[in-house]
Amino acid sequence: MTRVLIPSGALGLSFSQEALMAGIANGPDVIAIDGGSTDSGPFYLGEGVSKYSRASIKAEWRQLMLARQSAGVPLIIGTAGTCGSDASVDWLFEITREIASEEGLSAKVALLYSGQSNDFIKQALADGRIRPLPAAPDIDADIIEDCSHIVALAGVEQIQAALQTGADIVIAGRATDTANIAALPLLRGDHPGAVWHGAKVGECGAIATSQPSSGVVQIDFDSSGFTIAPLADGVRATPYSVSAHMLYENSDPFVLHEPGGSLHVKNAKYRQIDERSVRVEGAEWRPGPYTVKLEGSRRVGYQAVSIALLRERRYVKHARGWAESIKAACTKQVVETLKLSPDAFDIDLRLIGIDAVLGALETKDSQVHEVGVMAIAIAPTPEQVKEIAKLLNPYLLHHPLIEDEPMPTFAFPFSPAESLRGPHYEFCLHHVLALENPMDAFRLDRRTL
Repeated sequence: MTRVLIPSGALGLSFSQEALMAGIANGPDVIAIDGGSTDSGPFYLGEGVSKYSRASIKAEWRQLMLARQSAGVPLIIGTAGTCGSDASVDWLFEITREIASEEGLSAKVALLYSGQSNDFIKQALADGRIRPLPAAPDIDADIIEDCSHIVALAGVEQIQAALQTGADIVIAGRATDTANIAALPLLRGDHPGAVWHGAKVGECGAIATSQPSSGVVQIDFDSSGFTIAPLADGVRATPYSVSAHMLYENSDPFVLHEPGGSLHVKNAKYRQIDERSVRVEGAEWRPGPYTVKLEGSRRVGYQAVSIALLRERRYVKHARGWAESIKAACTKQVVETLKLSPDAFDIDLRLIGIDAVLGALETKDSQVHEVGVMAIAIAPTPEQVKEIAKLLNPYLLHHPLIEDEPMPTFAFPFSPAESLRGPHYEFCLHHVLALENPMDAFRLDRRTL
């Protein structure tokens, strides 16, 4: 049996110190936590930085390092620093070293790097070892070369290799959300289907419980299944909450693909065994070809944002037509004055309060009395996007619904109205890479604190 303590869905989201200590008192075999994802878009991988506050990361990581020291078990984090870039791994290691110095701690640390060189990925593409996932964009050598950072998602094999160095702390780059939880139980021979299933359920901490924000959960893996129990007071896991997590960020509620195979849970059985715990058996792991997912981000220009506020009734009612008119007029002006072709830049006006989230997919028609207009400009250079934002300014301030009506004036919440947001990135890799050896695309480094 292997007991895994999961403090929260991601480092930086906070967790209960009392629940964490309750988990330590229960004698875990490993503490495992995720460090990030692609949820917040391509910027963080593009820049290779964390989205979370360094101060909050350090405060939570300190608690986990002290808990690990008390329990005498490994501490694993996957996708360090939000995006899992090599620089993010080094960033978290520097925080780890600071904490160790401040607290008088010693530890052996394994650093697992997931970053890929552009040349390596271009050669893999030429060799036919990269294939697209559904809805993946077309790629070629030039697109790969444009990527500022490329990462491969480690599975359990790479994290197991890090554990087998004797590491007290494993800081892994980009990894699947399940890998850091599943690595030790699989290494110790627990049921493969149960391990992968439980790791999927536990990947986001207490999200598979009655209080998703409560944080800490404990999962016991054994030869036939797993048992999950939340550790914060008053929180329950139920068959409904546990089974539902296979729907989370997963296109098929019965199948989950991982490096080296797939998890199948159609025959899984969920049973309430006490007030807060659920027992699960019946999942199956089916081995398959060994592939790892690739993620890449490339800079596609620079971005500026302006916000205007509409409250006059006619303009609120006709906001869509007004926005379309501004986009057409400003696009024409950009082409004429900046000599940019229409496909070299983008102007988008999103109507906050009407359809800013769904755009053309919006189906609800509600009565609104004011609208926020968020104008987003993207262009190849910082100078060009600043010029487009300035060209947009008088339209957002004074553009009339019809030509022969008095000039309106709208509100800007900021001065200057335009905010330059810097580089703008897009994800351009949604592909898998075939590997003969799981470590072929990964690197391990050992450090001592």
